[in-house]
Amino acid sequence: MKSVKNWAKWHFDSTAAGNLLYIRVGKPKMFFLPDIQVMPKSAPSSPQASPSLSVGFVLMPSFTLLPFSAFIDALRLAADEGDHSEQVHCRWTIMGPNLNPINSSSGVTVQPWETYRDPAEFDYIVVVGGLLPETLNGSQHLVDYLQSADQAHIPIIGLCTGSFAMIRAGLMHNRRCCVSWFHHKDLTDRYTDVTPVADQLFVDDGDRITCAGGAVAADLAAYIIERHLGQSWARKSLRILVMDNPRPASAPQPQPTSDYHVENKWVKRALLLMEQNLSRPLSTNDIAERLNISKRQLERLFIGDTGESLQKFYRVIRLSYGLWLLQNTQRSITDIAQECGFADTAHFSRAFRGKFDKRPTEYRQH
Repeated sequence: MKSVKNWAKWHFDSTAAGNLLYIRVGKPKMFFLPDIQVMPKSAPSSPQASPSLSVGFVLMPSFTLLPFSAFIDALRLAADEGDHSEQVHCRWTIMGPNLNPINSSSGVTVQPWETYRDPAEFDYIVVVGGLLPETLNGSQHLVDYLQSADQAHIPIIGLCTGSFAMIRAGLMHNRRCCVSWFHHKDLTDRYTDVTPVADQLFVDDGDRITCAGGAVAADLAAYIIERHLGQSWARKSLRILVMDNPRPASAPQPQPTSDYHVENKWVKRALLLMEQNLSRPLSTNDIAERLNISKRQLERLFIGDTGESLQKFYRVIRLSYGLWLLQNTQRSITDIAQECGFADTAHFSRAFRGKFDKRPTEYRQH
């Protein structure tokens, strides 16, 4: 009898009648083995542990793609040992009223994997907002689903303007709500029973968690992952995303909120351009060209609405941002001067002292 070492190949196939054993020793031979029980090839050798974290995503029309992808990718990378995207330690799904694709604000579409499932099956429901008009109107089915999640006592997470959808659902009454500095005024103008928080990255208010949006969603996802799976899984996820340690909820947003109390639409648009260009200040001509109005008209409107010239007001904005950076970050004064659009530290220090009657170093000492 030939030894087993000389057997070149063998394998089982399961059939309706029984099991076939193929043995190849030179010429293939086949034996019918009706009594052998063969497990399917796809079956695991031992039962897998049930997921430790389960998340259901719901998307508003024109949702912002970055916070959605940052959160779901952090889950994906924490879900298994490597980078295989297998839902082992984490489980997630994307739901909607039907399976029609949902447009993001960038035009990229995402198709729900399934229709709304019982929210009690999840540890969290994550609502991703986006462009404000679409988040504030329509999609009543999503608002109803958030209310059903609340009734099932499931924590709800709002990414970007997802918090506005939570407010629409009546879930944020007398609650602290994180909002991006960009949408701070939008929230305060519409809702008086919500406490807006625009000076930190996200707010954990128990069963309501709200996030400023953008890349902060990855920090929030790491916070949730660490809570359920442990610190090592959260760190593993962020390192693959080429991120350092997760930023805490209390970390400041990159830019403070501003409320200038102006009425003219051209002045409002000019201020927005100024806030978006602090490190490289625009000339009055540049701003006028972008707004498609004359420089003279812009200057006249600006003085009429603020009582100050455009460039003087612009400098106050930049210096106020510098003060905020001094009080809320550990960045060097040289870095802050450059961030605020000043050519050098000496120029920044002189302008700063002229506005606040103190040198930047004096604020840093306190």
